[in-house]
Parts: sequence; structure tokens; C-alpha cells
Amino acid sequence: MQSSTVSTPEPALAQPAPVRRLLSLDALRGFDMFWIIGGEEIFHVLAKTTGWAWAIFMADQFTHVDWNGFRPYDCIFPLFLFLAGVSTPYSLGSRLERGDDRGAMVRKIITRGLVLVLLGIIYNNGLFTKSLDEMRFPSVLARIGLAGMFAQLIYVYVRNERARYAVFAGILLGYWALLMLVPVPGFGAGNLTMEGSLVGYIDRLVMPGRLYKVVHDPEGLLSTLPAIATGLLGVFAGTVLRHKNISDARKLRQLALAGVTCVALGWVWNLVLPVNKNLWTSSFVLVAGGWSLIALSLFYWIIDMMNWRWWTFFFVVIGMNSILIYLAGEVINFEYASHYLFGGLLHIFSKPVQAIGAVLGFLAVKWLFLYFLYKKKVFMRV
Repeated sequence: MQSSTVSTPEPALAQPAPVRRLLSLDALRGFDMFWIIGGEEIFHVLAKTTGWAWAIFMADQFTHVDWNGFRPYDCIFPLFLFLAGVSTPYSLGSRLERGDDRGAMVRKIITRGLVLVLLGIIYNNGLFTKSLDEMRFPSVLARIGLAGMFAQLIYVYVRNERARYAVFAGILLGYWALLMLVPVPGFGAGNLTMEGSLVGYIDRLVMPGRLYKVVHDPEGLLSTLPAIATGLLGVFAGTVLRHKNISDARKLRQLALAGVTCVALGWVWNLVLPVNKNLWTSSFVLVAGGWSLIALSLFYWIIDMMNWRWWTFFFVVIGMNSILIYLAGEVINFEYASHYLFGGLLHIFSKPVQAIGAVLGFLAVKWLFLYFLYKKKVFMRV
């Protein structure tokens, strides 16, 4: 990992920078990160302070379901992993076509994935911990690092596009078979509860340290397998977008149709395999991946086809340093900085306005921090 000053901005993703940037990709990544870094609090505070029905509804949509089911907020994490996959054909495709050393590429891919695992451990536990038992090893960054790494390795070694689709289908079907057919001591086979699922059992059996939910970890070991398929969906989308012999209109149709198809198939599969983010079920991969494809289609149409770009800068600034802003909250007290800058001004307003203003001030400080780095052309590359 390094922070560097460069002449051309490069994306903060778990892979090398694409040769030709898609503004829609940076904007969508920034839009996704906006909610991760605290954007959802706008609706939660509005709901709490006003009681408005629409604000309560929106606040509910920006929460995770307890177990089975799906809300828009459940798509935030898989969308980020999907977008990492979209960049892969741009970052690796031209190098493969030039005949660059594949071994060197693979070493960089693996190193990058392992660095993200290490950063995730530090993010969870800090630099100093009392004992191994108190540490949490699974993390969001580890899921991105490992799933993205294997998706990229599949892209490098499986050069036939149909074979990649076969790998994708094999992962989803194989994971379904594991969940339904492998018995868990004391619970039997096909148990999809938090305590009785094969996912939780594997976490308790092999993962050192503590688990996020004691008996289960949503970023655990076995559920990383279907997350690879989420990354591969992004690879498929990136392959379509990078194709030189397909018109923009046809690319848009293919992405949108694929998205609608995935969502429909995922909900049909839900009849026998519940859509579940914690288990990252195969049906969840399709539903979340389908909505990711639809979101990418929309951003691609608006930004890269219609050229309506005036509104994108706010999100691009966030998307260009996505990993950095995710980590920065652990070492920079943005809330204190926001209170220092805006607290006195907000004090003259009513309590609801103060609450909304505090959230907006917190987000403004984070964005200004990223804008400063953007203007200095400083980007974190992992």
C-alpha cells in the first residue's frame, strides 16, 4: 500500500488501474461509498427528528434485513465488489493481450488481495490487541480482497468467456449443494439458520479469534466462495463494456437485460434457497448482482452515453479514494472536526435542524478531506 502523487488519477480498488477510465464507474463507486461513509444517516436522522412517513420508509430501506430477505442497503457491499470486477477487463485485459508476463500479474493480484486482508484485520482490531482470542479476522476488506483476487485469477487463467460463465454457474450451484447437502453436527443438512448453517459451523470450526455474531460471521470463510461469483458478474459486465465491436446502445441493452434476468432468477431461486446476505446465498448473488448491473446500466447511459456529467464530480471525488476514506475514519476524528467547524453555527437552530446539520457537516468534512487529496492528486493504491 502506498500514497503517491501522480499525474493521472488512478482508482482506489483492489486491482491495477484500467487503461481507459469510465466516468460512470468512478461515479457509481463514489455513489456507493457515499452511503458506506455515512450518507444513510441523513434518512435515519430525518425519520427520528421529524416522524415523516417517507423519511421513516427510506430509513428502513437503509438498514439490513435481520436474516432472509433483501433491502436496497443490502446491495451496498456487493455493489462495491461487483465494481471491482468491472475494472478487471480494463486493468488486466490489455496486458494479457500484449503478452505481458502472467506470473508477474498473478503475483500482484495475490499480493493485493493479501494486503486487503491485512488491512481488514487492522481495521477490525487496531494495531495492538491483548490476545488472539479477542481479534476478529473476517472483514469487509478481506471479503473484497479474497473474492476479488480469485475472480481476477479466474479471468487471467480462464481465457474462454463461455468457460468463465461455466465457472460462475458451478460456484453458485456448488455452494447451494454444500448448504443443502452437507450435514452440520446437531442440526443436520439444509439448515439455514444462523446457528445451524454450514457457513456458521465452518466459521466456528476453523476461524481463529472471535466471530462478529458469536456463532456466525457475515464475512466468514465459506461464504467468500459465492462472493467470488459476485466479482465475476462484474468481470462479465466489464468485458461487455470494453468490447470494441459492440455499440454503446447494444452494451446498454445487454447489461440492463442481464440485470433484470438476474433479479428475476434470484427471486425464483428464493423459493427453495432464501435470499440471504449473511450467508451470501447463490440467490442473493443473483439479486444483488442484478441490481448492480441495473445501476451500472443507468449510470453508463446517463454519464457515458448521454454525457450528463455535471452532477458526477461530487461522487467521483469519493470514488477515487474509496479504500482510503473507508480506513480514514479509524485514525481521523471527522465528527470532532465537523463539530469544531459547524457546531457554533448549528447551535442557533432548533434540535431537528441541529441533528440534520450535524450529519451534513460530518459528510462535508469527509468530502473536503477527499477533495483536498484529489486536488493534490494523492490517491491510495492498494
